[in-house]
Amino acid sequence: MLFTVFVCCLALYVACNLGANDVANSMGTSVGSKAITLKQAIVIAGVLEFTGAVLFGRQVSSTLATSIANPDLFASQPNTLLLGMIAVLISCGLWLQIATTKNLPVASSHAVVGAIAGFSWVAAGTQAVEWSALGTISLAWVLTPIVSGTVAAGSYLLIKRWILEPAQPLIQLAQWIPWLSLILVSVFGVIVLPTVVEILPSDFLPDVPRHDFSLGLGGIAALSITLLGWRRLNNEIAVKSAEVQAVVERQLARFQLLSACCVAFAHGSNDVGNAIAPLATILYIQRTGTVPQSSLEIPLWVLVLGGVGIVVGLAIWGKQVIATIGEGIIKLEPSSGFAAELATAATVLIASSQGLPVSTSHALVGAVVGVGAVKNWRSLSLDTLKSIGLAWIITIPIATALSAGIFILLRACFSYSLLT
Repeated sequence: MLFTVFVCCLALYVACNLGANDVANSMGTSVGSKAITLKQAIVIAGVLEFTGAVLFGRQVSSTLATSIANPDLFASQPNTLLLGMIAVLISCGLWLQIATTKNLPVASSHAVVGAIAGFSWVAAGTQAVEWSALGTISLAWVLTPIVSGTVAAGSYLLIKRWILEPAQPLIQLAQWIPWLSLILVSVFGVIVLPTVVEILPSDFLPDVPRHDFSLGLGGIAALSITLLGWRRLNNEIAVKSAEVQAVVERQLARFQLLSACCVAFAHGSNDVGNAIAPLATILYIQRTGTVPQSSLEIPLWVLVLGGVGIVVGLAIWGKQVIATIGEGIIKLEPSSGFAAELATAATVLIASSQGLPVSTSHALVGAVVGVGAVKNWRSLSLDTLKSIGLAWIITIPIATALSAGIFILLRACFSYSLLT
């Protein structure tokens, strides 16, 4: 019992540092564009991060638990894998805390994947690492900022061409509100809603096919956002010509807030696995005395623990990193912030649905750079980008070395009696 409490505390420590470091991924652009305040960002992100972790976090957690370290090589020595996962939790928590104190939005997925590979290599040699799975994950890391940046640039070009630049932007915005609502709802509804509806108990749903229920919810949401947008825009339709652009940006700020909510949900769904996958593996070994193979069912209470940790971390330390992404790379308005967050949410949610542990910070930085390239690429802060890029690069070797060193220390200090 004492051991279980100990490893749960370690996982909570990692989750807290995830929340502290990665809150910028979901709310940094909204705060940077002044769409919401810092306090509002922390409250909104807390609710959505927790929801995403609990409802949509199983796939990525299972991938991290079973696809990086070769389970066949640890089948005869489950305690070695158990000690290794403890080393992963300690090394990732330490590195994320250090990065947060330096205001650097590092990639937590880099830390966890590197840490798992590091202890596995030391424990059982190079064959203990599933290199094919590692290659797939690494490819996803490379593609994430490219895809997100491309989508963000395209979205902002569309907004700029059809809403911001015409002679009557308010009229243009009124015509585009239904389409913006549909795009926003589709990003969330098509990727997430069917999965969430599938796991809900039948008692919570009306007597209709679950697919039809998902479509109905999406349609109601899109219609509601459209009607609310038209209503608020109608209240300002007679504004002076000199204030038209400000009104347009103010209306788009509401769409940006909704897109930020999608990013918060996406981040919770993908990054919670970085904290709870090692914990779920440890608990499975402790309970069964065997190593999980091709998949691992993540208990609901473990997902809840990870979600709580993320919320606590972002509430206490989250403001440290927000300014780096929200204001440090390029100045954002709600229109450009909406495009960046929409692209980020879509990219990360697709990855989560496929069980790929991508980096939300990769996606958002790529999206911000994509928007910046359309706005004015000369305004991009190359110094900030270099700092972020360096933090991404050094995270993998640091986490790998930390995990390997801590594993060697744990193996030397403890006899293999943790299962008894």
